Amino acid sequence: MNMPQIGIVPLIDIQRESYWMLPGYMEGIADAGGLPIMLPLTADPAAIRRIAQLCDGFLFTGGHDVSPELYGQEILPLCGERCPERDAMERLLFPAVMELDKPVLGICRGLQFINVMLGGTLFQDIPAQRPSEVIHHQDPPYDSPSHPVELPAGTPLRELLGRDTISVNSCHHQGIRDLAPALRSMANAPDGLVEAVWAADRRYVWAVQWHPEFSRLKDDHSRHIFQSFVDAAR
Repeated sequence: MNMPQIGIVPLIDIQRESYWMLPGYMEGIADAGGLPIMLPLTADPAAIRRIAQLCDGFLFTGGHDVSPELYGQEILPLCGERCPERDAMERLLFPAVMELDKPVLGICRGLQFINVMLGGTLFQDIPAQRPSEVIHHQDPPYDSPSHPVELPAGTPLRELLGRDTISVNSCHHQGIRDLAPALRSMANAPDGLVEAVWAADRRYVWAVQWHPEFSRLKDDHSRHIFQSFVDAAR
């Protein structure tokens, strides 16, 4: 059986000086037939090039806020905690993966980081900069839906799920402000915020703002997203 190796960007606990992983990322990949591998936290160019070659696909996880410095903005007080080590690693890893045209899935921060790397910008805090009645940062449990998203016709997520709307969970205070030129929207919240993107000129670069790693046990759509990603990496 072809079991593609999926490199997963580690989560960082700054206070404990450690990095770790949510089981949902690992299990979502494994249940879809992939071999999940948590990557080391490194910004060594040689190590990054080797990692990009070794893995068949890459999952860019959620986590800290992306530094506004990466998209040319001043860091405002309403911006949350950042992680320079993750920014440094992903700034090297994402271009290396793109150069090799390896499949990529971004989740939450992953969507935001991919958008920034391809020339887009972010809202540093949605409640302050883009007030909305849509609940973008829900209370637990995080495996329950928070709001619907619309899936435009002709987009790969619509084709995968066979639905024009789905309900998603939501746990973020930042989001896409200016969509990167290389990306296209494939899901939108009722307030118009971009909730999922894909790069049409790449083999497979998808990203979602919601959290399939939390909802996958209850939600077929979440499992289909993981399956689509792992299948692309075979």
